Amino acid sequence: MRINRLGNVYEGERLQLKLDTFEGRFDAVRFEFLRTGGQGEASRVEFLDDKRSVAHDVRYSTCERPPGASWMPAWAVTAQTVRFDLDTDTGEASGARLEFQGVPLLATPWISFPLSDARKSGVLPPTFNLDNQSGFETTVPYYLNLAPNRDATLYPTLMTRRGLDLGGEYRYLERPYSGQVRAAWMGHDRLRERDRWAYALQHQHALPGLDWLPGAGLRLNLNRVSDDDYWRDFPRTSTITNLAQRLLANEAVLSGGQGVWHYSLALQRWQTLGASRTLVPLQSDLIVAPYDRLPSLALRYRPDGLTLGGVGDWRFSADLDVTRFATRRLPQVWDGSSPGDQRTDLDGTRALGVLRLSRRWETPGWYVEPSLQWHARQYRFEQPLGDGRRSAGLALPTAAVDAGLFFERPATLFERAVVQTLEPRVVLAATPYRDQRLLPVYDSAAYDFNPATIFASNPYGGHDRIADLKTLTYGLTTRLYAPSDGAELASLGLAQRLRLQDQRVTLPNEGVAAQGRSDILLGATVNWTPEWSLGGTWQYNPARRTSVRTLLSARYRPGPYRVFSLAYRNNETTTARSRQLDLGWQWPLAALTGDGAPAAVPGRALGPQQWYGVGRLNYSFTDRRIVDLVAGFEYDAGCWIGRVVLERLQQSSTRANQRILFQLEFSGFSRLGSNPLQTLRTQVPRYQYLREDIDPPSRFERYE
Repeated sequence: MRINRLGNVYEGERLQLKLDTFEGRFDAVRFEFLRTGGQGEASRVEFLDDKRSVAHDVRYSTCERPPGASWMPAWAVTAQTVRFDLDTDTGEASGARLEFQGVPLLATPWISFPLSDARKSGVLPPTFNLDNQSGFETTVPYYLNLAPNRDATLYPTLMTRRGLDLGGEYRYLERPYSGQVRAAWMGHDRLRERDRWAYALQHQHALPGLDWLPGAGLRLNLNRVSDDDYWRDFPRTSTITNLAQRLLANEAVLSGGQGVWHYSLALQRWQTLGASRTLVPLQSDLIVAPYDRLPSLALRYRPDGLTLGGVGDWRFSADLDVTRFATRRLPQVWDGSSPGDQRTDLDGTRALGVLRLSRRWETPGWYVEPSLQWHARQYRFEQPLGDGRRSAGLALPTAAVDAGLFFERPATLFERAVVQTLEPRVVLAATPYRDQRLLPVYDSAAYDFNPATIFASNPYGGHDRIADLKTLTYGLTTRLYAPSDGAELASLGLAQRLRLQDQRVTLPNEGVAAQGRSDILLGATVNWTPEWSLGGTWQYNPARRTSVRTLLSARYRPGPYRVFSLAYRNNETTTARSRQLDLGWQWPLAALTGDGAPAAVPGRALGPQQWYGVGRLNYSFTDRRIVDLVAGFEYDAGCWIGRVVLERLQQSSTRANQRILFQLEFSGFSRLGSNPLQTLRTQVPRYQYLREDIDPPSRFERYE
């Protein structure tokens, strides 16, 4: 007997069936499912009615069955009996086990599973990790399908060197709000001899019923851990994410707007893991916590366009902000003349107003954009400044003119037709001097010196330092475009800033920036062929006649699942000089032996029996050691994939966390072992997963 139903094929020796009640049996059945590509066999299938059936001595796998030979798949799920119920869309298996190469990996006397993509409560595949800090880790997740719009997952994790970590996640989705809560608790961690815990909450809530607050919405982002060492000891926990960072944000934001008006009210407090009590950390492993905002009220006005003096299309914006800044650091006051640290660190309230007006005149060959900014702020401090004041205020304007030209011409380069452009640009900016030395720095920092920020009218981000500038910034860029589709093939840019007077307003402990020319910035990109991508940025100091910062990058990608990236970074502009090399790769090993790699197969990488090398390495030339490392191998056997990855994460100058990740992925069924995929996706540039979701084949492909 052979039955082809919607592309799913069933074959057997004998079929007995009552057509009116759909009762009967099918002996020596072999089946093949179109959607998953899986196939199997059973000694017999008993049909109880048109919705229920029982299969005996079942074996299922996605490994191919060779024609005319006995079937011994590399992996298979076997069961004594499997009951199917289409009414409840569930199946129940008795005496089930998962075998790989004839070795049982998992076994259970009874298990229930869904028959479709619908969610169902139950045990998820376990994961295993081997860590030099926690020992052998085993996680057995349990999924709870609470409702169509709510679910939860429990993550109990046993760590042989530390104890039992109880983690969980709860997700919810309603029409006006949604979010998730994650938490973990470990009683008496043997590593630190104390209880450990963490939680994270993300919540978004639309508030359409507040007529007096149009478009209102509430956002909560709460993150908290038990102690300062949590980021070291739980850098990759599956329950609380992003804990490798040491700044955990806790914020509540009410925001909205209507038309040209926008508003926000925010409360923000940071948990800093290993926070210093002063602005200058006395220990190398301490960091400085940012200021908390308790609270911050902001109002923004952005009209679509204004008409001034009969000229339209003027862009105008007004920003108002009132923020109370608070910190748990020890207060520090500088009197303006004492040697040593020149920083003031005080709690206070800042009221801020920024008005901006600009207009752009533009044609295909040139543009001119004048702008005017009025920046005013008022402070009130909880302790007096170095000169005895408890309040301070200042206002100052900034005028700027941004102008540029565009030239282009057809050209031929290396026997290829291109369009070349020449784009000179000039920015003239002026801001008067206001003494700001004694004021604290709540949110200001120096911009990174790059081809984008060199044209900014203020070298500092934030609002606590507005530099007194009279600068002329000039640059020249040339680009090569493909005339057929406009793709940029190459670009080369050069820029420099000329200070027409000394810049006296600086950040604390910075010297006066003397008039004259700044460092020269040079940037280039080359994308001449789809396989190669090259780029670089150089910061050249004319006085020292040397490059003080260099970034060089290259990427070679000749085809799918073949990528190699290289980056070199050298920075001498900071106190601690750094020189690093960054390598990333995903490459089939067959391409290294000279045999060449086969063409890609839709949804299945380069086909079966393929080895891949994958990884990323960051090496520090100054420290002469590997800082971070992710390296391993993947083997695609067709119906299963094996992965082994070594991960090393540097946590301090003397301490690193290392673990081995290994995983067996049974195609179309499940994964067993660790979870290296998340690490590979985040660490390896342009990493491609060996299995991709594709549209299922049509049932008409098996039409008979």
